[in-house]
Amino acid sequence: MRRPESTVELETLHKTSHSDVRYAPLMANVLAATVLFLAATAGERPAIVVAGPQPPARITRATVLTPAEGPPVILYTAVSETEQRLDTITVMAFVFKADGTLKARQVAPGRRTLEPHETKYSTLVLDGSAIDPTDVIVIGINQTQQVGSDDWWRADLQRAAEAAVPLKKP
Repeated sequence: MRRPESTVELETLHKTSHSDVRYAPLMANVLAATVLFLAATAGERPAIVVAGPQPPARITRATVLTPAEGPPVILYTAVSETEQRLDTITVMAFVFKADGTLKARQVAPGRRTLEPHETKYSTLVLDGSAIDPTDVIVIGINQTQQVGSDDWWRADLQRAAEAAVPLKKP
């Protein structure tokens, strides 16, 4: 950064930085109000995470966000478990009724290009069927492909998902 050459330039810089300082608290208040508004209008609950054997990537955390309007969204964290770059990760979500009956299954591309041991965040919109508040959501990575490879790592997650669902007694 260059030094100001005149008093007028110094005063101009001071005024600019002073207005920037006033802007920051205003934006902090706007951000706080937005977070409170979203918290009041949306529900949040954890999703159950499952994985296949020796996955090149895994989901470490998943949360189902239910807005006041629109379908629920799963916010999840995907972590690479390998030394290789992953080109594509496919995510599968299962929706179970409270009694453990499979209600829906949804597949979606989750991430593109996950670097070795990198963590990325992504979402999956659950718009395949209506989701009830008592439904249980299970998510996992069912396919990955390394950069430059034609081979896919695949896992059948349905049995793991069924086993992970806690059954409610009638």
